Amino acid sequence: MDSSKASPVKELLVGLDEDTEEYASLSGLLQEFTSISSIDKAWIFKSESGTGTGSQAMFLVSQPNLLANKQRKFLMSTSISNDSNNNVNFQWAPFPVETTGVSITVPSPSGSKLLVVRNPENESPTQFEIWSSSQLEKEFQIPQSTHGSVYADGWFEGISWNSDESLIAYVAEEPSPCKPSFDCRGYKQGGSKDTECTSWKGQGDWEEEWGECYVGKKQPALFVINLKSGKVQAVQGIVKSLSVGQVVWAPPVQGINQYLVFVGWSADPRKLGLKYCCNRPCALYAVKVPLYKPEVSESDLKSFEESTVVNLTQSISSAFFPQFSPNGKFLVFLSAKASVDSGAHSATNSLHRIDWPTDNKPRSSTKIIDVIPVVNCAEDGQFPGLYCSSFLSQPWLSDGCTMILSSYWHSSQVILSVNVLSGEVSRISPADSGFSWNVLALDGDNVIAVCSSPIDVPQIKYGCLTEKVINTTRWHWLNVSSLIFECSEKIMSLLSRLQFGILQIPVKDVSDCLTKGAAESFEAIFVSSNVNDAPDPLIVFLHGGPHIVSLSSFSKSLAFLSSIGFSLLIVNYRGSLGFGEEALQSLPGKIGSQDVNDVLTAIDHVIEKGLVNPSKITVLGGSHGGFLTTHLIGQTPDKFVAAAVRNPACNLSSMVGVTDIPDWCYVESYGTNGKTIFTEAPSAEHLTDFYNKSPILHISKVKAPTLFLLGARDLRVLVSNGLQYARALKEQGVETRVILFPNDIHAIERPRSDFESFLNWCLVQEALQMNRKSQCCLMLNMLLFV
Repeated sequence: MDSSKASPVKELLVGLDEDTEEYASLSGLLQEFTSISSIDKAWIFKSESGTGTGSQAMFLVSQPNLLANKQRKFLMSTSISNDSNNNVNFQWAPFPVETTGVSITVPSPSGSKLLVVRNPENESPTQFEIWSSSQLEKEFQIPQSTHGSVYADGWFEGISWNSDESLIAYVAEEPSPCKPSFDCRGYKQGGSKDTECTSWKGQGDWEEEWGECYVGKKQPALFVINLKSGKVQAVQGIVKSLSVGQVVWAPPVQGINQYLVFVGWSADPRKLGLKYCCNRPCALYAVKVPLYKPEVSESDLKSFEESTVVNLTQSISSAFFPQFSPNGKFLVFLSAKASVDSGAHSATNSLHRIDWPTDNKPRSSTKIIDVIPVVNCAEDGQFPGLYCSSFLSQPWLSDGCTMILSSYWHSSQVILSVNVLSGEVSRISPADSGFSWNVLALDGDNVIAVCSSPIDVPQIKYGCLTEKVINTTRWHWLNVSSLIFECSEKIMSLLSRLQFGILQIPVKDVSDCLTKGAAESFEAIFVSSNVNDAPDPLIVFLHGGPHIVSLSSFSKSLAFLSSIGFSLLIVNYRGSLGFGEEALQSLPGKIGSQDVNDVLTAIDHVIEKGLVNPSKITVLGGSHGGFLTTHLIGQTPDKFVAAAVRNPACNLSSMVGVTDIPDWCYVESYGTNGKTIFTEAPSAEHLTDFYNKSPILHISKVKAPTLFLLGARDLRVLVSNGLQYARALKEQGVETRVILFPNDIHAIERPRSDFESFLNWCLVQEALQMNRKSQCCLMLNMLLFV
């Protein structure tokens, strides 16, 4: 990268030498990108007419706080109205309200109340607050002896108000079992307090956790709080081998026969890592709970302690995200059965429906109706299958049978409408821009969404259903003015010099493909300058997983890299989500070969089109993307001038015995058969096969200077995996730099860690692309001083 390409971001600082000056300038620009906010959730409080006119909206917004090294959360409110010309107006409150110490915020069904949960620190109680529109109405302190923290992770998380807003069901950590106490005479009966200096508590039995992101969380359980009395009850009848989550109230009935529906994950035979892993079997269950009304006798309540839990989805291997229709006549849910049955950690979803029994007595024999089946291979331009990471809390249009949801469609995220009675699926977000869209909330039959691209900061959109005839719906999307995504003129100027496109990459060696879907083209997102004649240096970005997808949405870190003069090639190699099940399942058993060849094919594609300079290519990836990156610099050592990896899987033979997902090593190495042969005691043959699939097999050929970014608390790919590879590179004289983040896990997403990661990677790029290889070590060894 020559100095002219760096000039837009260069701000000379008096008294600093050239390298320190550039370091400070780039650091300042990255801080500007980092400070751009994002919307986590949104809620609509409908007008009495239900038309959307006069609605109120509340947005939960997050912004990285580098000084505190955490996400700052705040609420922004707005009034929504339509004028006589059918223009939508958002009247924003003058200032946001920060939600310090708040773990979860959940409005009641009517929108008249707001639940605020503050999880405990150390041994303090969990705090429940019930707010009205003007004041705090009630506050409850729930001690650790009742339960631990309320789950707020988005997977086990579940908080549900009942219909009359008198009860709230939720998921929290079950109290820890008592531990043995000892003093100078040995075992002490009656226990001891932690503060006593003459005795101590032992550790007791080891309790298994659900792996990465669930340290300290062992047993999620169901609880119900009565908002009149403040009494909290654990829901009885659920076996200890089930970990529960995503609870919802079933439709209300007369008397005390009230049911909760929840998701249960079995811990038999053991708990494997759950974060990012949809291949863990789970089912929907119904359990009867008491309503705790004054007229209910003790004998009636006692019967609930002996009630059985009903498995509603025995015939399917996966069921989650339960959602009742507005009239309560049917229950829909998402399934990852393709993932569970194949062993791939994520795959194409399916959507299903259960018609809720008219007598309100759920049965295990209830028929499961397929709404959206798994799509194996879609025709050109057609729906590629469902890839949905969540549902809205209120996803229904006024007809009571149409859901609005977000899903991946190749390299973009789109908004779909799904009729859960007919199975009709329609794409309602625009299909001609290449942008990614995400639904935030429904305002009556209108949609509030956010859209963005790799070069366009997010923008709020308001979608109106303008016409609905047989098999056809038309939506009109309006721009919404908002300061949520406000950024500087400098950033807007830099982004305006960029362009992007989604490239179709033909598969090489089609004869090797076993299915039609595996032979279909895959995609890569290409971001470049629109003002330079000569190609910019290229950064190849590779997602992890491998069964996830890089979307055509705004990424602050990648936008920063492209804004300072680098082209980006973001490759969605075969095996990525969004392209049909056959393409996805073509990768397991072929990692380290098919995915590597796809990346090389994508690079050759842009070289042949004259879009990049083949002598200035670097590569960046994390997790499986790091696996690919280290494979690439070993298998094609002269193709890349530098590399960076975040928590890379470099040696599967050493990873399999310590990771929280050992089954991943088997499935990705052997294919679906890996699920069958998976064992906690790998044979010598298995270990040899893992080694031969690993990047470390090719380490002796590596030449590219490499930056390692490692999280010391990673349970998925332990830090030793990356350190072994880095030390071996140093041993053979390859320029290597390791940055270890002591408090980060697999994702390395704490604000300071993410900031330092991309700043250091950028500086390595700067040094190498300017042919200053003699300065590479200096740049690698510069540490942040901001």
